[in-house]
Amino acid sequence: MFKLDPSLLILIIGAVFLIFLFVKYVRIVPQNEAFVVERLGKYHATLVSGFHLLLPFLDRVAYKHTLKEQVIDVPSQICITRDNISVEVDGVLYMTVMDPKKASYGVDNYHFAAIQISQTTMRSVIGKLELDRTFEERETINADIIDAVDKASEPWGIKVNRYEVRNITPPQSIKDAMEQYMRAEREKRAEIARSEGERQAEINRADGEKQAKINISEGEKQKLINEAEGEAAQIRLVAEATATGLKMVAEAIGTPGGEDAVSLRIAEAYLGEFGKLAKTNNTMIIPTNVADIASIVAVGKQVLENNKKPEGKK
Repeated sequence: MFKLDPSLLILIIGAVFLIFLFVKYVRIVPQNEAFVVERLGKYHATLVSGFHLLLPFLDRVAYKHTLKEQVIDVPSQICITRDNISVEVDGVLYMTVMDPKKASYGVDNYHFAAIQISQTTMRSVIGKLELDRTFEERETINADIIDAVDKASEPWGIKVNRYEVRNITPPQSIKDAMEQYMRAEREKRAEIARSEGERQAEINRADGEKQAKINISEGEKQKLINEAEGEAAQIRLVAEATATGLKMVAEAIGTPGGEDAVSLRIAEAYLGEFGKLAKTNNTMIIPTNVADIASIVAVGKQVLENNKKPEGKK
């Protein structure tokens, strides 16, 4: 039978004991963590990241805390709005341990305590708002909850960084009513937009017709002006031609034999007029006094002489 040497046994027991002491009383604290050490049941120190040696049988690590930002899910709860509508609300709380000692001894479970304060504050804030405003006032709700939880958690060594409302769920009947209301609002806006489009189209058509009539009237006006200017130019040209002809006749009368030519011309015109009159019916018209031709010629000569006298006086 194998017998163990007593000295070797003592050595093995001593080695096991040293390993036990090393494991239990030599601590390496990870980054962003803190260990709270108690000595003889009383708070002794807070160990930060690094290597630490505890006194055997006197010291013990009572609490371990992470110094990272912690995300805590706040369970959904039923809240009653100011207009007596029940809504289901949940959220997310972000917090950080600032003082590990207070977090260990200030409250039994700071996670649970922060969730309870968040929920009670949520019920209080929602109770002050009407249903429609609960969807609009998320920022206000978040700020009120952060303020309330931060004040309450100050003795616990906890800093609340932010709170976010995740969901606000009204009853199905309210959701149906809201959907119908939004559908009616969309149809109303569509009808208004359609009527505005038709109104603008009518205005554009009226403006187009008005402008067309103005253009037509402007064209008619310009046409009349052009016609009047044309007629005036024609009359002016006829008058100028007549004046030129009369001037030439007057000059011709002043030449030798001009008076006889004028007399002959007057006689021809007289006979021509009588010829036209005779053609109007089957009866031959003969002047009662053949000497009328001579008298007419005499009158024409007298007019010519009267026109010459003023020129002679000059």
